[in-house]
Amino acid sequence: MKVLLETRGLSKVYRETGGGLEILNNVNFTLNEGSIAVLTGASGSGKSTFLNIVGALDKPTSGSVFFEGKDMSKFSRHQVNLFHRKKLGFMFQFHHLLAEFTALENVLMPAKIDKRDENESRKIALELLNAVGLSARAEHLPRELSGGERQRVALARALMNNPNLIIADEPSGNLDEKNAEVLKSLILELNKKYNQAFLIATHDMDLAEIATHRWLVTHGDIVAADCST
Repeated sequence: MKVLLETRGLSKVYRETGGGLEILNNVNFTLNEGSIAVLTGASGSGKSTFLNIVGALDKPTSGSVFFEGKDMSKFSRHQVNLFHRKKLGFMFQFHHLLAEFTALENVLMPAKIDKRDENESRKIALELLNAVGLSARAEHLPRELSGGERQRVALARALMNNPNLIIADEPSGNLDEKNAEVLKSLILELNKKYNQAFLIATHDMDLAEIATHRWLVTHGDIVAADCST
């Protein structure tokens, strides 16, 4: 299986008055194509910082991130934009849907930004809404959807441009137990259907059960953990 994402010696230090705050310390990490990697660990351990760096939203203090074998530190601004538009889907604890747009229009947004064919994109968006069980809610605004439904729309949106990698930061954090279970099943099902890799940070140990690889984040270190535990 091919390596999709890799970090080598990744460190992040936030400089403050009187010294520095080390968030990540010499992290070596790999994620294969089509795999589900779950990061667990206490709040403040560095999970979100790590996701932001590998998602090219932040830069490391030292070390390197490689995506499909390419050193992302050498990416131009244009290449970073292409990476975000074509290779990566984001899903966060808060769904961040656009309130004035319907569920379908929210799912379509990445394709609009990428200036893809409108008719073909609409067809794909409807297929994705159907895949997350929301085809009947396509024309509803976010305020007309439940919290679980909004998060499923956000998942469909993350998949819209057929990215190689979905990064999810606490995706079940605002969901009740029932909707968290629905989201867990959907991620597993869509991973198998589309063979897209997922990198998930979560406190939800039930969600962590779907991992093909589990990593524990503690005091700036990220170490492989036994998925059977």
